[in-house]
Amino acid sequence: MADATPPLPEAEPAVAAAVFGDRIELARSYTDSLARNGETLGLIGPRELPQLWTRHILNSALLAPLLRGRVGDVGSGAGLPGLVLAIARPDVELTLIEPMERRTEWLQAEVDRLGLDNVTVLRARAEELPGSGRLAPLDQVTARAVSALRTLIPLTAPLVRSGGQLLLLKGGRAQDEIAAAQKAIRKHRLHDVEVLELGADVGVDITRVIRATVDP
Repeated sequence: MADATPPLPEAEPAVAAAVFGDRIELARSYTDSLARNGETLGLIGPRELPQLWTRHILNSALLAPLLRGRVGDVGSGAGLPGLVLAIARPDVELTLIEPMERRTEWLQAEVDRLGLDNVTVLRARAEELPGSGRLAPLDQVTARAVSALRTLIPLTAPLVRSGGQLLLLKGGRAQDEIAAAQKAIRKHRLHDVEVLELGADVGVDITRVIRATVDP
């Protein structure tokens, strides 16, 4: 039996240009590169191509207006959300934290190819960074599809300065994850923990973000 026809990448939704504004050409270039190389490099699965824009690129980009200062992205992988955010917010300094060598090589290659001067790629495990001198305390930390909140908090909260924020992309069970993470929330002195729902105003699938402040 012949192999099934591979899925085609999703066409760019009309709303993408509004989300990225004058950075849309960079977003298109990155998305095309991810579509062409992502499966081969083990960054995304083939089933993700038909929903690459809506499920991954736009889902990540909706976080961009919440960013400020120096931001770290834990477990950057294919650049979701870190590279997308760097494209959308050239005024924000992004550090992409990823432990796997082949993924950091991909990230650095994309940073160089796209000419992004607001990005540092750091090969490291997040839990090894506090006190190491390799990374100054950050204003905010993001993460997407890394782990459950109760295990993600100990990886991300120690990277944030006092008064800084966690901005963690989550699915429909975000409130349940908060309930299950109460011990970690107390231990790492998080407050104002809330779930933000983004995207309704631009007509795309809802992106849920757990936002929390690290106690001063």
